[in-house]
Amino acid sequence: MHETGVIHGRFQVLHNDHMRYLLAGRARCRHLVVGITNPSPELTRADPADAARSTPEANPLTYWERYRLLRDCLTAAGVAEKNFSVVPLPINMPESFQYYVPLDGAFFLSIYDDWGRKKLRTLRGLGLTTEVLWELPPEKKGISATDVRRRMVLGEPWEHLVPQASARLLRAWDVPARLAALAAQGAAGPPARPLTGPPDNR
Repeated sequence: MHETGVIHGRFQVLHNDHMRYLLAGRARCRHLVVGITNPSPELTRADPADAARSTPEANPLTYWERYRLLRDCLTAAGVAEKNFSVVPLPINMPESFQYYVPLDGAFFLSIYDDWGRKKLRTLRGLGLTTEVLWELPPEKKGISATDVRRRMVLGEPWEHLVPQASARLLRAWDVPARLAALAAQGAAGPPARPLTGPPDNR
């Protein structure tokens, strides 16, 4: 059991397999730090290992919205708020990690492709403690956020692929309509920046 664990992802949008990944990390540490990658356009860089991850269509939610999703879904799953933190993590800027996450924590990853393997090499190159939760071929990945977003745009069923707390917020923010607008803008020219969700009244 590690004292602190660090896990990361874009969570665009947060689905059931994201939760499996997050809870696997939580089970291995006393306090889990969740790093939200691509937190803002200026902290996002394209990477040839997976260029699609940096496009506007693949990043429809703001940092604040993803913070809300993570907080609500983790607490709904029974994780006390005192046992996790949510922070930005510009994954393509390893020189900045020291400003966002505790470098003495254990960094958890799941690996499906070259992008995952590149991240593992980067973390190990920084001298960080790493733990691979699982490594599987792409066809065994399970739920893909890309597929959930595609279903939203096409009006296909998607809510069964995400936690109830995630579905509630995504409906409240009308994310399917936002994605459809981004897809149309992408076809017509440079897309607008993502919209911001409603304020948190908690």
